[in-house]
Amino acid sequence: MPYRAPTADFLYLFEHVVGLDQLTATDRFAEATPDMAQAILSEAGRMCEEVLAPLQRPGDLNPAALENGVVRTSPGFTTGYSAIAEGGWIGMAANPQYGGMGLPLTLLSAVNEMMSGACLALQLNPLMTQGQIEALEHHASDEIKALYLPKLITGEWAGTMNLTEAQAGSDVGALTTKAADNGDGTYAIDGQKIFISWGDSDLTDNICHLVLARLPDGPKGTKGISLFLVPKFLPGTDGNPGMANKLHVVSLEHKLGLHGSPTAVMAFEGATGWMIGQAHNGMKAMFTMMNNARLGVGIEGLGAGEGAYQHALAFAQERKQGRTPVAGGTGTIIDHADVRRMLTAMRAELYAARAIALSCAVAIDMGQATGDAAWQARAAFLTPIAKAYGTDVGHRVAHEGVQVHGGMGVIEETGAAQYARDVRVTMIYEGTNGIQAMDLVGRKMMDGGEAACRLLEEIAAGAETAREVLPDMAGKLWGACETLREATEWMLAKEDVQERFAGAASYLKAFALVFGAHLHLKSALAEGETGPRNALAAFHINRLLPEHSGLLEQACAGSAGLYSLSAEELAP
Repeated sequence: MPYRAPTADFLYLFEHVVGLDQLTATDRFAEATPDMAQAILSEAGRMCEEVLAPLQRPGDLNPAALENGVVRTSPGFTTGYSAIAEGGWIGMAANPQYGGMGLPLTLLSAVNEMMSGACLALQLNPLMTQGQIEALEHHASDEIKALYLPKLITGEWAGTMNLTEAQAGSDVGALTTKAADNGDGTYAIDGQKIFISWGDSDLTDNICHLVLARLPDGPKGTKGISLFLVPKFLPGTDGNPGMANKLHVVSLEHKLGLHGSPTAVMAFEGATGWMIGQAHNGMKAMFTMMNNARLGVGIEGLGAGEGAYQHALAFAQERKQGRTPVAGGTGTIIDHADVRRMLTAMRAELYAARAIALSCAVAIDMGQATGDAAWQARAAFLTPIAKAYGTDVGHRVAHEGVQVHGGMGVIEETGAAQYARDVRVTMIYEGTNGIQAMDLVGRKMMDGGEAACRLLEEIAAGAETAREVLPDMAGKLWGACETLREATEWMLAKEDVQERFAGAASYLKAFALVFGAHLHLKSALAEGETGPRNALAAFHINRLLPEHSGLLEQACAGSAGLYSLSAEELAP
């Protein structure tokens, strides 16, 4: 499927909206100059357009398959993965000590979005490895780092994350996988894990599993969980893959979408593993991987949405249906008001979601580069918003893309339905969007709302700055910010967290709409009084932002009425 990397949007957002210059002003990321950013995006964009995008449809039509205990990947995926690995894209943000580039997560996020838009099923593989690299950098021993990180960074080896069990999904503490001390610095891992993305493949020489398990003396719940690195092949004295470990793929799941991405049921039968981090403290190490992975999944969602949008736009520019209502129009359905409404809304929401995700990435990078608690708090607050809103938008845009295609949208040969099927799971894995919303109004407000209020102050100040040049948009944003502030105060006043949870999803979406409008306005202000970004901001603020009012009314309704119907009464 044709795909065009949105490099112009990234570069504009870097310069005018999210502040890439803040990163280049730090010692850690001084090399991340605008020229470097442009060179990286240009090269990565070319790979996505020419190598990865052609694999989108074949991966769906020819799913990964388990043959004689080995997972065979979709046709062409080996070539695509090689291009990713040889280009150095896996280790962009990794420590240079082990072969990484040491570049900001912000640049990596842009590259990951482009890969997601080109071929989401394949992009999920390096995303998992990038998360494992980060976890090992922070928590592994020096010996583990020296052995595993160089191989993971080059892409010779791949990484996975093994959390979920049949009875332990979001409730990770209910896991039953066991770990026993072998007495030689290794542990024997026994148990079964499900939903393991890229749990096995023929793309790499080795696959390294991060596995959550419980030691015999581990207390119940998440506080008793430890983390272990369990490779498919045990490294020999030369550091190369040697004897096969005692683990195997039981089966591959038959999924709604992402057919090119093998999702495995993994069995560990006394498999040899090495502890990562401290005993009974595995969740801390795993969350190092999961937190940035949540941003990564948000970026996956909007990347898939971008692919769906481009697909729908191309169709709308070619499809002739009915008399054109626009004088001097194209004669295709893009002239029709409802089609134009859908396409502009898709573009506006994707731009807002992208700006939010990059703002979150900049905050993560600044927190690491400076150690400033305020940056770290901003990153923590924006992470659930970036994940949930990015995937909600991707899902909404993909389904709108089917609608733009009309009847042809449900015909698989057009490819529109694949985007809708592929993106759906992003709203679920790495913590469902409902969990992200509860995290936002719960844990992320344990600071008394300090991080939230700082963002509200930024939004209000941005509206005031824009009043002289763009008064109509600025006024509407300022009013929305005040309504959001009142809802935030309502949330903070509720000591019963259940009252917050009841409206958490609505609150998160409203916050994303208001913050996204702020970033749109900032984009328009940099452009001037007229221009395409000005028009896009006006559409978002005039037509999409008003939804925040109804959402915040829902958010502040509390739990009243949610439990009025019993479980029996909910049945027809």
